[in-house]
Amino acid sequence: MEIDRFIADCIAANEETDAQAAVNDVLARAVSAPAAVLAALGDPDKAGLNVLLRSPTLTILAATWTPQMNLMPHDHRMWANIGIYTGREDNIFWKRTPEGIKAFGADALFVKDTVMLREDVVHSVTNPLQRFTGGIHIYGGDFFDTRRSQWNPETLEEEPSDGDKIRDIFRRENDRLGLDKEA
Repeated sequence: MEIDRFIADCIAANEETDAQAAVNDVLARAVSAPAAVLAALGDPDKAGLNVLLRSPTLTILAATWTPQMNLMPHDHRMWANIGIYTGREDNIFWKRTPEGIKAFGADALFVKDTVMLREDVVHSVTNPLQRFTGGIHIYGGDFFDTRRSQWNPETLEEEPSDGDKIRDIFRRENDRLGLDKEA
């Protein structure tokens, strides 16, 4: 996998009529060769968000999850595509109701799997494994400059979120495991 070529292909796909589907096609081709992605990005050894591209219309991250890491319910307010190149990512999907959010579905993503999430999706994420998980996450906007919501994992009360809050969760996860590397 050549990272610069992958990014260029994603940028070109993002200009298509159905940008999310076109970008997902690029992502699916990439994660269909997980050994090549690992060679390009390296084996995950900490929780992190390695930014490959950040622009007003597209953000590409190599997201790595520590063993048994959890991320509370959250939204993106933009479409998102996720492709797994090592490990596993379990998602619980939530829907908004007058009483708050309620779980309504789940999906386990394994190596070579991709998923397309609409801009209104609320989901929580878990790495259920005793080893690291790595995925490429692609967002149809500037992930770090978009105000979003997250929900308290115990009370399910809605709270504000943004890229800095998400980065802090990854840093705390590294601290939990005694990893002195920055997210």
